[in-house]
Amino acid sequence: MDMLTGLLEGPQARGAFLLKSVLNPPWAMRIEDRAPLSIATMVRGSAWLLPDGGEPVLVAPGDVALVRGPDPYTVADSPDTPVTVTVGADQRCNTPEGEDVTDSMALGVRTWGAAHQHAGSAVMLSGTYQAPSEIGRRLLGALPKILVRPAKAADATLIDLLASEISSEEPGQEVVLDRLLDLLLIGVLRAWPSAAGSSAPAWFRAQSDPVVGPALRLLHESPAHAWTVAELAVRVGVSRASLARRFREVMGEPPVGYLTGWRLALAADMLREPDATVERVARRVGYGSAFALSAAFKRVRGMSPQAFRAGGSGPEAGPAPGPGGTVVLSPPEVRPGRGRERPRVRHR
Repeated sequence: MDMLTGLLEGPQARGAFLLKSVLNPPWAMRIEDRAPLSIATMVRGSAWLLPDGGEPVLVAPGDVALVRGPDPYTVADSPDTPVTVTVGADQRCNTPEGEDVTDSMALGVRTWGAAHQHAGSAVMLSGTYQAPSEIGRRLLGALPKILVRPAKAADATLIDLLASEISSEEPGQEVVLDRLLDLLLIGVLRAWPSAAGSSAPAWFRAQSDPVVGPALRLLHESPAHAWTVAELAVRVGVSRASLARRFREVMGEPPVGYLTGWRLALAADMLREPDATVERVARRVGYGSAFALSAAFKRVRGMSPQAFRAGGSGPEAGPAPGPGGTVVLSPPEVRPGRGRERPRVRHR
């Protein structure tokens, strides 16, 4: 398992909110849903993403934009357009005057906006991850506030398929849309580490390092194994000293320290499973007993596994949060559902 595969096992869409918005200018939507991660692409027309306290970012037709939450932001036809609709945490849409237009502007299955389109109408597809797992938070914490992949690097066929499927109501449609959303996310993230001037953290880019990359894959494939630096070095084909030195240079910590963070992130994810016990989780991630896992968990997170499962969160295990700015990728220089039934239309 490579680094990206391991990290992407967390944020898998499950009943994600997806929506096709039809918007006649002037329009500006204030997004206050506090979602951890949203994805948007313009099928027709362009839009501006306006993060609070940040610079406006243009999203052209075919571009794919990731927006890391939970902070609010605005998406508009122009940076100067006043907000016309605010989308709240309950998915209700209100005008500045307080009028609820959630249902009155519904246009059918997962479609919302202006009833009459014209040449200047914009069409935006959007989807939102609602509850990424603990491993997903390691990845999300490293993302910039906004990450944009231009149309010439994006998979136009995938976007066309999403545009076609988003308003459909075939059996199993929710699963189809979830997987399409995941593929859009993966496409942007795969391009991020190799971007010129990329803000991707070292641990994310390290998968391409000839020494650290293979070591990381081994740790991710078998986290429960009793790894030592010496054994890792033998498996990678370098000396123990060379591996330890290179790993610290690239990752900023020794291999065993990284493994501890990865094991605890895995444990935190597993603890959310309803039938999991601390003893079983401990053995799955490489601890000899529930006591050993509890001691490590409390040392890093400041709470026991039981308290964490009961609703705590504690500080993050693993890589520290990443940049808060904007990254625009360009190739190969690579610059920088319907979920529940009420309402049928979901807004992003």
